[in-house]
Amino acid sequence: MTYTDKVVRQFAVMTVVWGIVGMAVGVLIAAQLWLPALNFDVAWLSYGRLRPLHTNAVIFAFGGSALIGTSLYVVQRTCHVRLFAEKLASFVFWGWQTVIVAAAITLPLGITQSKEYAELEWPIDLLITVVWVAYAVVFFGTIIKRRVSHIYVANWFYAAFILTIALLHIVNNLAIPVSLVKSYPIYSGAVDAMVQWWYGHNAVGFFLTAGFLAMMYYFVPKQAEGPVYSYRLSIVHFWALIAIYMWAGPHHLHYTALPDWIQSLGMVFSLILLAPSWGGMINGMMTLSGAWHKLRTDPVLKFMIVALSFYGMSTFEGPMMSIKTVNALSHYTDWTIGHVHSGALGWVAMMTIGSLYCLIPRLVGEKEMHSIRAIDLHFWISTIGVVLYISSMWIAGVMQGLMWRAFNDDGSLTYTFIETIAATKPYYVVRLAGGVLFLSGMFVMAWNVWHTMRNKQHEPVPASAPAYWGGESA
Repeated sequence: MTYTDKVVRQFAVMTVVWGIVGMAVGVLIAAQLWLPALNFDVAWLSYGRLRPLHTNAVIFAFGGSALIGTSLYVVQRTCHVRLFAEKLASFVFWGWQTVIVAAAITLPLGITQSKEYAELEWPIDLLITVVWVAYAVVFFGTIIKRRVSHIYVANWFYAAFILTIALLHIVNNLAIPVSLVKSYPIYSGAVDAMVQWWYGHNAVGFFLTAGFLAMMYYFVPKQAEGPVYSYRLSIVHFWALIAIYMWAGPHHLHYTALPDWIQSLGMVFSLILLAPSWGGMINGMMTLSGAWHKLRTDPVLKFMIVALSFYGMSTFEGPMMSIKTVNALSHYTDWTIGHVHSGALGWVAMMTIGSLYCLIPRLVGEKEMHSIRAIDLHFWISTIGVVLYISSMWIAGVMQGLMWRAFNDDGSLTYTFIETIAATKPYYVVRLAGGVLFLSGMFVMAWNVWHTMRNKQHEPVPASAPAYWGGESA
């Protein structure tokens, strides 16, 4: 008996492809903020149309392909069975790629619901639902037919990601269609805002956090060739995270028409969220206990450990920014952009890249990637790019917040809004440089993946390959 890995290879390749596409669009719109003429007076190249294309491409095309692909790889290895309903798994791949292409066509044309991370119109939303249900059937069907009684913790995180995203997607996208390309949400006003940011923040919590923690709990021990530091802590981490995360969304709506008690509730739960987040980060870091020397020679582990460092930093920064007095300074500034990309590039992208570098050789029967030196080059390019990006946005954001809050003795504003824009411009150049570096690293990865997968026989891997579990589960 061997594993069903064709669909995993397909998702792995498309993860790299969509990563390049999504980040290239991000670089273009970053350049437009510095030099607006780069939209060339073409409507579908304007910032307002390309920005949702960028977010959807990096979250759902790049991140989604990585999550689905790795989950279908991990669930087979930890359950010691082939995928349930293999033809349905193929449908999941082609259906997800169809969703991505549909988004790439409709968003530049201005066909949108105008809801953050939920811009796609109702026909595409229906297709997403069908594909997601098929994905859930494949994943949970594989767990049901498992040959081992234990369900490894990575599968718990993947399961929470799958179920919660289904709930979020359906509730937030309830709408009344008025044409093939237009619909109106059933919610209105403050209720619509609250539902949107319940969805928006938990898309971060379960799509961009829980799913990638599942990656961390499988691929970090695998690459380190040792057990998870504390399997018991990983279970506590899981239950605490999913119990608390759902309530943090209102911190996006401080000082709005949302009832004050709901804003405070979001803030409190955001602060509590620091504990399980750091518990998971520490667990991942300490998995290298006794193996820290491997960081000298293994750039794949470097990606993973730096990703965990950014996860810890982002999950400290987020709760801090949810405090109302801090939020009064940070909200609507580029500090928020720095925070988001600290998580998106530093945590999500670098954990994805590290996991793929661990995964792809195993998919094609190789011991390692074609070029270890190229991985090391990719690591340093990406790390420098992230640091340039987020540090420039942090500085720009704090500066913007302070300039907006500055008043003269007569109560008038000290600075006009255009003055804040002019002061921010140099930081946009630095941000652009960071984005270009990160994108360049993705091209290095594409070259390495191409040479690793070229002319390989895709030898099947025996189903007895062990996962590195903690002592409690052994």
